[in-house]
Amino acid sequence: MSANIFPQVAIACHSGFGHTATLAHAVADGVRRGGGRVSLLHVDALTPADWDTLDGADALIFGTPTYMGNVSAGFQAFAEQTGRRCMEGLWRDKIAAGFTNSGAKSGDKVAALISLSVFAAQHHMHWVSLGLIPGWNGAGGSEHDLNRLGFWLGAGAQTDVDANADQVHPADVRTCEHLGHRVTVVTAQLLAGRAATAAA
Repeated sequence: MSANIFPQVAIACHSGFGHTATLAHAVADGVRRGGGRVSLLHVDALTPADWDTLDGADALIFGTPTYMGNVSAGFQAFAEQTGRRCMEGLWRDKIAAGFTNSGAKSGDKVAALISLSVFAAQHHMHWVSLGLIPGWNGAGGSEHDLNRLGFWLGAGAQTDVDANADQVHPADVRTCEHLGHRVTVVTAQLLAGRAATAAA
């Protein structure tokens, strides 16, 4: 990362049973490891100051459980509150990324990730992919591989529906940490490029 660039990253998540919140904390760890400053915000309890944090961030990472093949109602309610910001372009050219969790191995998580990426596109943001090859897809692989479920658009996790919030699969936790780190590095690169362009 370029010297003296410390991206401001906000994680905006909804968590129905605590599993997605566990992943959000892993994403936050990845942001810190990448040299960024992070704010973790739960979208069903946003204060005016939290909205200011979202508006001021260099990157937004969206997190939601996948319910019935899409984002949760709690996350969708948050998305619908951003209409004015969309029209005014307040989040234009920020970095964006996403992660999701479901009880089933597939659970149609890709549909939720697509919804998150379209939401980002409506705000004219720059979407960052997971940036990992698929794990656990050959004889030498295991369920402990990063990206064990094989997602590209964002981080996809699977947690048994009767598991506690602290029982999220360790590989999924590490995959979300990777996502936070990757977003921070990409954001720093973008900020450095903008600074260099302005100086020129």
